[in-house]
Amino acid sequence: MLSRARRLTVAAMLFVTLGTIGAYTATASALTSSPRLAAEPPAPFAVEDLNYPNSAQILAEKGIKLIRGDGNITLADCDDTKKQIRVVTVVEPNVNRQRFYCFTAHSTSGQLTLELARVYAIDAADHPLSADLTANGATQTVNIPKDGYASVGEGTVGGARSVLVEIRITG
Repeated sequence: MLSRARRLTVAAMLFVTLGTIGAYTATASALTSSPRLAAEPPAPFAVEDLNYPNSAQILAEKGIKLIRGDGNITLADCDDTKKQIRVVTVVEPNVNRQRFYCFTAHSTSGQLTLELARVYAIDAADHPLSADLTANGATQTVNIPKDGYASVGEGTVGGARSVLVEIRITG
């Protein structure tokens, strides 16, 4: 049998617990029945799909198709005073293209999927790179050391027209 003091303690605890549940229920009911809150749609979930932002505009303005990446390699304006990944292309008459495309590396690892035709050289700057190029239905991977430069595609003796399809920072 419980002593009188113990019964009062249990009763007080029960009263506090029920009071808290009642207050919570009343608050939740008031929140969900509020016309302002009930009319607002739930916030959308932020889902990163890794697609390159503004890629259609960049293609129209600069002639390079940026598809997707992890954000650690980004297209940049070429600046000779900065260490940048530099890609050299063959410029064709009446084609909206640049001779040089520069990229900034924001980390020691990164990946960018793109389409850039008629590439003939890649300068790795201050990060080692791996680059995938396609020509005649085959893909070739070229590894370029830090501060290295590689002739690729038409830049090599007898080389085929190549499309740069991926750049990866490897260290």
